[in-house]
Amino acid sequence: HAAAAHGTSAQALVSVVANVTRTGTNWCMVTAAGRNNIRQRAGNGGRRMAAGKNHKGRCFCGAVEFTVTGDPVMMGYCHCGDCRLWSAGPINAFTIWQPDQFKVTKGAEKIGMYAKTDKTHRKYCKACGGHVYADHPLWNLVDVFAGAMPGFPFKAQVHLNYQETVLPMKDGLPKQRDFPKEVGGTGELIAE
Repeated sequence: HAAAAHGTSAQALVSVVANVTRTGTNWCMVTAAGRNNIRQRAGNGGRRMAAGKNHKGRCFCGAVEFTVTGDPVMMGYCHCGDCRLWSAGPINAFTIWQPDQFKVTKGAEKIGMYAKTDKTHRKYCKACGGHVYADHPLWNLVDVFAGAMPGFPFKAQVHLNYQETVLPMKDGLPKQRDFPKEVGGTGELIAE
């Protein structure tokens, strides 16, 4: 995703998105001690995923496989130009995970990496070119592309970088102009 402030923790990102984007909604609030206990229900259609529940994903050809465990930190859509170009689509559906929730289970040696900036390290399969995930080292988070997890119960919570959208969406979700102020953005919301 687009740039954010250096040194911002995963907790700050999630807390800010939760508090700034929609007041009064049960947004995901994750702390190091509680991230495997209470997860945001509304972001999963009102259903809570079991903490030990595994979801499998893979690249296009299947040479790279991975597992995520439990609930994501957050889910949403990124409209930034970088994500659009990388995904070759009008938006990128993302799921954000703590690093200990993500594990490559097959084909680690086939994973290539591209880093346009030091903020996002995009990972892909060297065999098929399929995009799999991205590391966000400044936030200490893993961004797994929702499309790489067939059958995953994706339910977006927020739109990021909506000022760059090429596909306006009227879905009732909060639309961040870019990112919340506390993580390097303007903190502004855009009306549908």
